[in-house]
Amino acid sequence: MKVAVIQFPGSNCDLDAVWALERVGLKAELVWHTSSSLEGFGAVILPGGFSYGDYLRAGALAKFSPVMREVKRLAERGHPVLGICNGFQVLTEAQLLPGALLANTNLHFTCKEVFVRVERTSLPFTTGYKLGQVLQMPIAHAEGRYYADSDTLAQLEQNNQVVFRYAPDPARGTLSPSPSPASAEEQYPHPPTPSPATEVGHLPHPPAPSPARAVGYRPHPPAPTPPRGEGGGVGLFN
Repeated sequence: MKVAVIQFPGSNCDLDAVWALERVGLKAELVWHTSSSLEGFGAVILPGGFSYGDYLRAGALAKFSPVMREVKRLAERGHPVLGICNGFQVLTEAQLLPGALLANTNLHFTCKEVFVRVERTSLPFTTGYKLGQVLQMPIAHAEGRYYADSDTLAQLEQNNQVVFRYAPDPARGTLSPSPSPASAEEQYPHPPTPSPATEVGHLPHPPAPSPARAVGYRPHPPAPTPPRGEGGGVGLFN
């Protein structure tokens, strides 16, 4: 399968995504944001970075790039679409995923390791994991606080659309969740700072009518950081 890695002005994790895809034997190509066609691609990744310098707010301008029409078209046809960090922000701005990413509660750019637990293994991105497996992932963002209204959050839980969820550090053996840049209520129950905030919310949502195809993720799975949890982000690309 050939995967399109979308490049916006300000993307800085695009080559990481290509590296991760090629590492697991997939063919990846960089696609500039002005492209009007994704013909021939079977999946799309929107990588991390600072598209358009995060002007106005993260992802707000990137959603108007011509390539996003094609991203929506592929999602509607059931092709996998993965947004990582800034890519996740773009997907929410484009309404391919519900909710929004707000400024961290500490009002600072935050770069650290977090742990997430696998909640679903039936999706194209999670078949390489075991249910309940705990993964270590790096985060690096200033706007990672996922927000959605209570009805949307309830629907995500009811429809089993939370793919990953914040988890405690396995080395501690404690039940308290790992500290996160998001609000406390977002750490455990929410779908996303996938990140939907690091829980990754897989959201078959009305602009993406194909179930289980569009996923937003706040952490950076391609980052080659040795994991302390079971496995790591590379499983998303297998």
